[in-house]
Amino acid sequence: MRLSGVVVAALLIPSLCAAQEGAQHVPLQADASASGWAVGATGYYYALDDQSDYFSAIATANRDALHLEARYNYEALDSGSLFAGWTFSGGDVLSWAFTPILGAVFGSMQGIAPGFEASAAYGMVDFYTEVEYVRDLNAQDDSFTYAWSELAVSPLAWLRAGIVGQRSRVHESDRDIQRGGFAQLTSGRFTLGMYVFNPDDSDDRFMIVSLGATF
Repeated sequence: MRLSGVVVAALLIPSLCAAQEGAQHVPLQADASASGWAVGATGYYYALDDQSDYFSAIATANRDALHLEARYNYEALDSGSLFAGWTFSGGDVLSWAFTPILGAVFGSMQGIAPGFEASAAYGMVDFYTEVEYVRDLNAQDDSFTYAWSELAVSPLAWLRAGIVGQRSRVHESDRDIQRGGFAQLTSGRFTLGMYVFNPDDSDDRFMIVSLGATF
């Protein structure tokens, strides 16, 4: 694992994993601007031992319940995707949000991707998950269900930590589901995060560093 690359990524990659009523892998948004839009961006630097390191990015824009999202290197390397969705939310003591999404994947993979993003928070504990099924238009056998989930606790306003799991084809592995732990440090509109997957398996251990911002 190339630690120098991780340090560079931590300093340069624009991303977000904010702690705010159930922080998310997909960036939570800053307060809406005068235009009514709230915008955020997320980047992840994958530091791997068994394949080349790579960068994945997510950007979102929300206005009221409308949710727009763009991703890069999420469904496949050298591919992008665009999504639109509508957010339903509620709760006071237990807050929740559910966003059905529909997207298109283009680049090295071409497909249609229905899915959803959901979160819930109770006190200092929160849960987030995002799931999408990509129907590959060129090779049906390559269709795949992607997922990312976090269960976290925020004992301090600037600290969020917990467990994480993902199902992806971008990172090549014998494991169907990658799992591990993470921690995030937040200051104002910026958040630095570190994820360690498969910490008990030296042959399949890898790390992700994120650094984020809202606008």
